[in-house]
Amino acid sequence: MSPGWYLRRLSRMGPREIAGRAGDVLRKRRWRGEYANPRRPDPLARREFTSVMALPEVPDDAVKRLVETAEELLAGRAEYFGVVREDMVAPDWTLDPRTGRRAPARAYAFDIAYRSEDRVGDIKQIWEPSRHQHLTVLAAAYALTGDERYATRVAEHLRSWWAANPPLTGVHWVSGIELGIRLLSWVWVRRLLDGWPGAPGLFEDNPEALHQIWHHQRWLAAFSSGGSSANNHVIAEAAGRLAAAAAFPWFPQSTGWRADASRALDEHLRANTFGSGLNRELATEYHGLVAELGLAGALEAHAAGVAVPETTRLVLLRMCDALATVVDSRLHPPRQGDADDGHGLVLDGTGTHRWGSLLATGDALFGRRDWWPGTDVGADVRTPLLAALAGSRDGTAFRVTAPRPALRPTTLPDAGMTILRARGAHGEIWCRCDGGPHGFGSIAAHAHADALSVEVRHDGVDVLADPGTYCYHGQPEWRAYFRGTLGHNTLELDGRDQSVSGGPFLWTRHARTRVLTAGDTRWSAEHDGYGTATHRRTVTLDGTDLRITDEVRGDGEHAGRLAFHLGPAVTVELTGTTARLSWPGHDREHTAVLELPADLAWSAHRGETPGASRPPLGWYSPGFGRREPAWVLIGGEVRGGDTLTTLLRFDR
Repeated sequence: MSPGWYLRRLSRMGPREIAGRAGDVLRKRRWRGEYANPRRPDPLARREFTSVMALPEVPDDAVKRLVETAEELLAGRAEYFGVVREDMVAPDWTLDPRTGRRAPARAYAFDIAYRSEDRVGDIKQIWEPSRHQHLTVLAAAYALTGDERYATRVAEHLRSWWAANPPLTGVHWVSGIELGIRLLSWVWVRRLLDGWPGAPGLFEDNPEALHQIWHHQRWLAAFSSGGSSANNHVIAEAAGRLAAAAAFPWFPQSTGWRADASRALDEHLRANTFGSGLNRELATEYHGLVAELGLAGALEAHAAGVAVPETTRLVLLRMCDALATVVDSRLHPPRQGDADDGHGLVLDGTGTHRWGSLLATGDALFGRRDWWPGTDVGADVRTPLLAALAGSRDGTAFRVTAPRPALRPTTLPDAGMTILRARGAHGEIWCRCDGGPHGFGSIAAHAHADALSVEVRHDGVDVLADPGTYCYHGQPEWRAYFRGTLGHNTLELDGRDQSVSGGPFLWTRHARTRVLTAGDTRWSAEHDGYGTATHRRTVTLDGTDLRITDEVRGDGEHAGRLAFHLGPAVTVELTGTTARLSWPGHDREHTAVLELPADLAWSAHRGETPGASRPPLGWYSPGFGRREPAWVLIGGEVRGGDTLTTLLRFDR
């Protein structure tokens, strides 16, 4: 990163964080001397894996999906962020298949410029297979079928990875979130391989496994994310430490590590979660990631007979209630903020409904409310396995008694999120209105400049869409577009974002939003991101009619653009200020008319790539690393003092 970035990043830290980071620098210098000859742990003489469970009954369709995915993995095929790999029989753990580059294999971890795509390749592509979540899939397939081919492949990959990645060497020892998630995977691999004769020799009786497990925990105890970086990363670190110390209590330090990790998980889950249960990063996929991590870590402690704090369980309960609050009729949540397809624990095959699975897990562990939506989107493997783990002790001891909403909330006031809903003749009309803070903490790493933006769906189909995320590193013009104001259904003034970016995961000035009204059919809010000009938006849902009114208030002259991004399934015919929309529904073709503000000059764009002084326009990212063309309507020549009215009418 440039010197300017370091100065901007430093400006977002407090004295305590600066002191802590200085200590990290000194520790990394001290540890450099041992990376060529890492310390060997002194494990306890008596080592057994006792965190076992009786395998529950798993629905046939979930087992079928799991086995199909496991067979693909045995054949060496897996897809990561839109890139299909066919080398997964014996993977190169340093290879980025997208660029063909390899990260340094034998360098001291903290010397590697892992953010530089030119030097190491796409780090997400390199890191993802080394979370070993494909190994939890194979191990689950073994547990449910008894087919030893799956167990054998797991053992081959673990031995290969351990040999290729000694402690403190290479890119897999740079980021704590990677170590934490990897530990969670190893715990579940050992549990699911428990009936396999080779399991003890792979783990508790294997000096190399003990070496790796100890060094992972030592690393996480030394370099916990803190201060402005204490977001989902610190949750993964704490959950992985807690799970490993509870399930692998094979070292003199295990008891202390477990107690420290339990305190850290409780503290940071509370700090990262609004009282309403929504994750404070206001990036929905990270809500799912944090919930999965928190549940996995807490259940591991519970299974080991360690009391899980009531406050931990209360946060996880509220996260499940919040998810049930915001999902649409197809159980898809908002597409707010960053999303990188990250999972805390993977025990299912491809095609499993992530959000339906998480709600089913919440139901099994805490009980559903009457207003929760149904979860009839296919069964999963993870829910019965987690429920069985909870039941290996007193399953009711994991539950928590606390007040819960009696009716489905329309708004989560502390998060600034309101969901307007109406029932049309052909499905639910769902509208998310964004009036919340600009992300979490001083850097708001995973926030987008999307204040007052809306998402609108019809029967679960994106009509006015949040385009998504697409990328993090290596493609700055695309990163800027997908997280910028023009890339959302809101108003851009003077050609700049509402909040000021200082880097791909850094915002140096945050727009402040104030919600004025939040009801079942009407929402209104304003933000101060443009200094002397205030953008105010009011949204009203009246049956099948959605009205959006935008006002620019304040002093001075301001020129702007109003954007409406359409979902990838939506086609558009734009005539003047009338846009006729159509898309295939689940049972028939659906249509809507978008009456745009008459005072603006409207144009339609689709699949435009960046050029000289020209941003990309008209794209939708269905998942990290993937993008596809989609229509966006841009209205230009907005002026200060204008009042703009947009009317979206769905077919009746």
